[in-house]
Amino acid sequence: MAWLKTHSITLLCATALTPQTVLAQSVNTAQEQNSSTGPEASQEAETGLGDIVVTATRREAKLQDVPVAVTAVTGDTLAAADVSTVRSLTQVVPGFIGSRNMGVFQPVVRGVGSTGISIGDEPNIATYVDGVYQPESAANWIDLVEVERVEVLRGPQGTTFGRNATGGLINVITPDPSFDFRGKASLRVGRMRRDAGDYDARFYVTGPLSGSVAADFAGLYRKNDGYITDLVRGGGLGDQQVIDLRSKVLLRASDTFDIILTGEYFDQQSTTNSPQPLDGNTAGRRFDGVILPMDAWQASLTKDPTLDLKRYSAALHTKLDLGSVALDTTTGYMLLRWKQDTDSDASNLQLGNFLADFNVESISQEIKLNSANPGPFQWLLGGYFYQFGGNSFLQPWTAANPTLPLAGPTLEPELEGRSFAGFGEGTYEVTPGLFFTVGARYTTETRNFTQRINGNVVVNDAEETFNKFNYKLGVRYEITDNTSVYATYSTAFKSGVFNMAAASATAVDPENISAAEFGIKSDPLDWLRTNLSIYYYDYQDLQLQAKDAIGPSYILQNAANAEIYGGEFEVFVRPVADLTLRSAVAYTHARYQDFPDAQGFFPRADGGNDVVTFDASDNVMTRAPEWSGNFGIDWGSDVGNGRITFAGNLSWSSRVYYDFANLFSQPSYTLINGSVSWTPESERFKIGLWVTNLTNEKVLQTVRPGALSTDGFYEQPRKIGMTIETEF
Repeated sequence: MAWLKTHSITLLCATALTPQTVLAQSVNTAQEQNSSTGPEASQEAETGLGDIVVTATRREAKLQDVPVAVTAVTGDTLAAADVSTVRSLTQVVPGFIGSRNMGVFQPVVRGVGSTGISIGDEPNIATYVDGVYQPESAANWIDLVEVERVEVLRGPQGTTFGRNATGGLINVITPDPSFDFRGKASLRVGRMRRDAGDYDARFYVTGPLSGSVAADFAGLYRKNDGYITDLVRGGGLGDQQVIDLRSKVLLRASDTFDIILTGEYFDQQSTTNSPQPLDGNTAGRRFDGVILPMDAWQASLTKDPTLDLKRYSAALHTKLDLGSVALDTTTGYMLLRWKQDTDSDASNLQLGNFLADFNVESISQEIKLNSANPGPFQWLLGGYFYQFGGNSFLQPWTAANPTLPLAGPTLEPELEGRSFAGFGEGTYEVTPGLFFTVGARYTTETRNFTQRINGNVVVNDAEETFNKFNYKLGVRYEITDNTSVYATYSTAFKSGVFNMAAASATAVDPENISAAEFGIKSDPLDWLRTNLSIYYYDYQDLQLQAKDAIGPSYILQNAANAEIYGGEFEVFVRPVADLTLRSAVAYTHARYQDFPDAQGFFPRADGGNDVVTFDASDNVMTRAPEWSGNFGIDWGSDVGNGRITFAGNLSWSSRVYYDFANLFSQPSYTLINGSVSWTPESERFKIGLWVTNLTNEKVLQTVRPGALSTDGFYEQPRKIGMTIETEF
């Protein structure tokens, strides 16, 4: 089995925070640093945005001083917007698409995102939980009980974060155990179409075990009934049950040395992989007895699908203050068991089915040493090790017509990999207000692949090694105390990978990206914050996946180069103490360049698609809407012996394409979520009403064109419910 080691990233960045959130983090940070708060600070807390201390550059700095485009959302804002998983960040983060392929989470930032599902084919938007790298896409259905915040860095992070952060980074941060006892419990109950219920129960408690040891425990049980009408057997599909148990233990060995041990168990059972043919496009139309869905949230499948996942993970993080320098280490371990059984033609007739069973184990280790004293020169140095290993059992079976049994190859791929990297970055203040940054990272990575087809070894321990040097150059200038501009040029890469569904002993080449970015961060008034970023990407050797021309399996190839440019503009306003407003808009121009051998799926009159190789140069990249944005509001008022609060979130997007020929897409859409709650003066409990997808918008999570069908999965329909929460 392969193993992997990563370091922890404590990333505090926030640009999509509500002003209340900004204030809360500012106050918390000030308290942690033992700084005093007098009347002037209290007055700022009532009306101003305040400062946020962040570590987007892996060193503490004010958010507005960090030369990175970053958005952070607190747990409260996530709940108000009904962002229950990392995939749902689409609703609150500009330029972010939370795409999926069956049970695989495939995030996209500024048009950059992976499509592969092989073991070891990690997404090029890296995901971290409390500083631990999460390598497998199937494992990243992250739904934690007590989330402090989730942060998204936009743009390549190829030096200090490195591993497969070609397009950006997602970081989930949970609170460390506290030496002050506290707890929280909540219950959400909702209803969707077909009287499908939605239930969410959460519990969190933390406190001291001794004078030097503190611990916490978080538990989650989430369940929704099937909201997809089963046209064959009756009842519903799309149901999901999640159990998540997580605990941390903090040992304060001394005033300068902390040790944090984390363990987690995650179990998901669902039938959310219930595809439906778009516009009735399935090969099943060629035969009698086919039942075609006529509207969203309907399915007609040969049998009930399966999408089950178990994840066991552990982490060990140490923090040592050596005075002038600080030493951090993070060890991460994960064991993943994932099984899916999916209909490949999206019809009730037996024409195609894809069974997959994955077993993956990984370990990571990172060591980071950075400067801890103030001064004109700030630096960090680090080393990183990662290793993984896994095997799969795949059955991409098809039949020429429904009277024949499904048949096809049985594949048993085994993949392993190991990676070593060293990195460093330094920032020097040349003159007051003028900063120059230089960063570099060198990575060497080796991958091995063995393939058995129908029990016979067809690829025997193929091995390839990839070496890469990446760098970053940056400059930042403080125009005033409240306004700064920055410019960066950086590179990043995603390692070459083997295709587990093929018999090739040759891996696809690494992806490479070169990125230039310019930004302005300004707080022109104490209650107004505006941030602007503009970027240009030269994106080379894209690793693109498409369905095989003859069945439910897939191909993976270096298929294209791309040109991407655009920008994001974010505004945060707190005109009065009781009102917070946030908004963002993103523009993305993403086009394939030099893509003469694209695989196109063109609808047949009798159902299914003809598979044709064509030139997709100048076509819009998949999962890269030209325009997207969001708007949020948080308003509160004291009423009687309590406080009433209203929160609303609106997200929108222009058309999203899901194929190289730009034939299959999700039209422009808008999603609206809202909630109203009441908290008594004691603040010991809260009761609220909420609604998600208020207008019952039909929004596709993904579209999968193939020879047998063009099918997709829809986001959940309108959901209405209530919440009861208590704190102790």
